[in-house]
Amino acid sequence: MTPAARLRGLKPDWLSNPKVWRTEVLAGLVVALALIPEAISFSIIAGVDPAVGLFASFTMAVVISVVGGRRAMISAATGAIALVIAPLNHEHGLGHLVAAVILAGVFQIVLGAIGVAKLMRFIPRSVMVGFVNALAILIFTAQVPETHDVPRAVYPLLAGGLALMVFFPKITTVIPAPLVSIVILTVITVAAGIAVPTVGDKGELPSSLPVPSLPDVPFTLNTLATIAPYAFAMALVGLMESLMTAKLVDDITDTHSNKTRESIGQGIANIVTGFFGGMGGCAMIGQTMINVKVSGARTRLSTFLAGAFLMVLCIAFGPVVSDIPMAALVAVMIMVSFATFDWHSIAPKTLKRMPAGEIGVMVITVVAVVATHNLAIGVVAGSITAMVIFAKRVAHLAEVTAVVDPDGKTVVYRVTGELFFASSNDLVGQFDYAGDPKKVVVDLSAAHIWDASSVAALDAIETKYKQRGKTVEITGLDEPSAHLHDKLSGELTSSH
Repeated sequence: MTPAARLRGLKPDWLSNPKVWRTEVLAGLVVALALIPEAISFSIIAGVDPAVGLFASFTMAVVISVVGGRRAMISAATGAIALVIAPLNHEHGLGHLVAAVILAGVFQIVLGAIGVAKLMRFIPRSVMVGFVNALAILIFTAQVPETHDVPRAVYPLLAGGLALMVFFPKITTVIPAPLVSIVILTVITVAAGIAVPTVGDKGELPSSLPVPSLPDVPFTLNTLATIAPYAFAMALVGLMESLMTAKLVDDITDTHSNKTRESIGQGIANIVTGFFGGMGGCAMIGQTMINVKVSGARTRLSTFLAGAFLMVLCIAFGPVVSDIPMAALVAVMIMVSFATFDWHSIAPKTLKRMPAGEIGVMVITVVAVVATHNLAIGVVAGSITAMVIFAKRVAHLAEVTAVVDPDGKTVVYRVTGELFFASSNDLVGQFDYAGDPKKVVVDLSAAHIWDASSVAALDAIETKYKQRGKTVEITGLDEPSAHLHDKLSGELTSSH
């Protein structure tokens, strides 16, 4: 390969393909427009000035576009993070909040480096489906307040925005339908002088770029003790939401992302955001869906431009952006919620085929997320439920069958299945200690020992036979099982 050809291969898609470039630029613009009211709303939740949320969205998107592990995913100020750090801001002020954001970034880098991203493999598909459906419901319900106590003109504008996004793609997909909808509704309301709630009503947009500075806090152990719990909670919630969103984008785009790089990247982005006075953030499912699913973006350029356009729109075109009717952005988010929801998962045909346990896990995840407005709680609740159901199901697969030799002097117990805390508890009761002959063989060639509970159960079986003057021989252990048994046998105090 020639140096020129090699260089062409290193070029990003958007540099060599005008169509991709156009898609990425327009996608970034649509996302930037959708980010503005969201960032302002999350600032209100956290109890800070709107500029704090807007600066966070700008720095998070720009930094993660370079250091993140999932292309085309949008990171910015989020409601989940705002909920976690709001109490800290209310009690101690903005300085402590900013310090907590920086410390949260440090925690995320450490967690990423030690491999927390690998825990994603333990999140079952039913939890993922529940997570996606709950997010769609949250995105939708977050728009409902924007339709209460508003002028009547809001409703036809909302309906018109939805109609444009449904039917405009049938004409052309060159320009994203959400962008067309936002522009047309803004022109109509301004030209006709229709008085409806606008982006400007949410709060004042910043008029200059953020300046880096140190958080205004005393650098003492007392400050560290105050911010550490909030920072750690923020780090966990941010990573969980970001990694779940990355996995979702992987599935949508049929591509792979580097979850460890994403974890560390989130930490770097939050540290930078903190030094620029932002409220921190993580991956945003709604804006990511606008970028990837609605607008068709696939590269880092769209993520970078979402942050860059956000600041350009606020600083250079503040008065114009302030005139955008909230009805236009609400229509966009409603479309996002419908596109995000996994409708196949609740189809009667799917529900008939799906095991009851899987449906239960999905429902528990959805209910927990919607009830608490906390994605992390829902994912943890769903995952724990799935593990309990799995453990119960696997525990019943451990079986014991006995065969007595024709001479009547030996009995062979063949154990089949996985031996762990849930299945080994029943193991001890499946042997005839009084009626068995002098020699007992426990054949484990079709079983596997997973934990100390199983070794303790085998020790208890041997002890019960020895009390009756009988010998026990354990055979057929595979190498890992034998190693665990040799290491722990006789060292554990049995409760039997």
